[in-house]
Amino acid sequence: MTTRETWGTRAGFILAAAGSAIGLGNIWRFPGEAYEFGGGAFLLPYLFAILTAGIPLLLLEYTIGRKYQSGPPSAFRALYRPAEGIGWWQNGIAFFLATFYAVIIAWALCYVFFAPGMAWGDDAGAFFGGEFLQAGEPLDFFEYRPIMMAALAAVWALVLLIMAGGVRKGVELANRICIPLLVVLFGAIVVRALTLDGAADGLDAFFTPQWDKIGDYEIWLAAYGQVFFSLSIGMGTMIAYSSYLRKRSELSTTAVTVGFANSSFELLAGIGVFAVLGFMSSESGAPIDELVGTGGGVAFVTFPTILSQMPGGAFIGVLFFATLVVAGISSLISMVIVPFSSFEDRFGWTRKKSVLVLGVPMAAFSLLIYPTSNGSSMVDAVDFAVSGYGLVLGGLATIVLAFATGKIKSLAAEANRTSMLKLGTVWYACLALTSVVLVYTLFRSVQGQIADLSDPAVANELIYINWGVGGAMILFGVVMTVVLYRRPLPERVEEEASAPV
Repeated sequence: MTTRETWGTRAGFILAAAGSAIGLGNIWRFPGEAYEFGGGAFLLPYLFAILTAGIPLLLLEYTIGRKYQSGPPSAFRALYRPAEGIGWWQNGIAFFLATFYAVIIAWALCYVFFAPGMAWGDDAGAFFGGEFLQAGEPLDFFEYRPIMMAALAAVWALVLLIMAGGVRKGVELANRICIPLLVVLFGAIVVRALTLDGAADGLDAFFTPQWDKIGDYEIWLAAYGQVFFSLSIGMGTMIAYSSYLRKRSELSTTAVTVGFANSSFELLAGIGVFAVLGFMSSESGAPIDELVGTGGGVAFVTFPTILSQMPGGAFIGVLFFATLVVAGISSLISMVIVPFSSFEDRFGWTRKKSVLVLGVPMAAFSLLIYPTSNGSSMVDAVDFAVSGYGLVLGGLATIVLAFATGKIKSLAAEANRTSMLKLGTVWYACLALTSVVLVYTLFRSVQGQIADLSDPAVANELIYINWGVGGAMILFGVVMTVVLYRRPLPERVEEEASAPV
């Protein structure tokens, strides 16, 4: 019989859950999405999506994790025995997501050291794709970049050291440091950005509503997509985190707190990014809409270009890229804990064994595949497989399973046992609505990739790679379910907490 850890305090759990949600996508994806889909008009469907999808799904995953006190595979097995494969599928999602996410953190870590001397010079785009990444063809494997390998190894060493400390002394302690530090670092950037010439024009572009777009289905789809992907839903993280809660833990206000903490940081990121873009527009004379982008281009091309023109740009650059590193580390921890909790619960492993048998191979895979000349192409391909299919299917399967097994009412009763906000008909309706949105999102993703296969401008080998990643996750889920179908779960006892959680 093994002893299972619990969170030391409720605040520790909230900080860890918020750290999982607040990641790189908040800083570089949300501002671009908001501008593209109507500026201030985007905020209305975004808020609606938080209330109807984000918080309800968080509550569902929190309830499953707390009720069954297990990582995703064991929790889904408890819901419906053959559904254990969904949990292993989510392990595959977390594995691939963690291995490429660490690479982006490593890029940011390199840029922390590039910033003082403005190493990117006058052409940040050429520096990023050329001198730094030395980007080659999509299938140019094993042409390694030593500086990226060193940075990536440092990222993994830090994360595995944190994981070795367990839930309280590792994950909880790290997030108690990372989240306040993240707020201070990014808060300093926003304050400085708001004092720049042209900042008001940037904020005007960010907040001015384009009401003609509010009736477009794409703005609503984009809002749901942003909420879903930014809250770490669908890959088992929140099931794993909540499985370390004690049975008397309050869930509803925790979900609301985490949901709106994530949204508040995204809004703060939008203010900071657009204030800086307003400055760049005033300096270059280019319209702001020509400067807005999404993804890594914002962090590693647009921002360095702006920093070169900004008073005190070197110092702000160090703050900005340090912010990316801290935000990334807190999110990477939440990805790695999915397979750790799953194997520990299913096989009775110790945390030390998880670090050696799971963590080290994850780091080795990441170091083998990504710090190469085709690393950025691989990141894009795997990202689409995980984000475009994996997370959507993971979230959809969780909702469908809860309803199809008839367990949705018992899950509501489990949450209501300790929650201030009671779950019932409205919660069921929100989950049903979310499932429709997820099905449509999945349909559009598949439709888009089929169209891309006939487009000569698209590298088809990357499409085949992300389909291969998706197939590998499905195969892993099926194999693990078959192999473990008759294997009983190990017995465990809950560790005593030092404070109510």
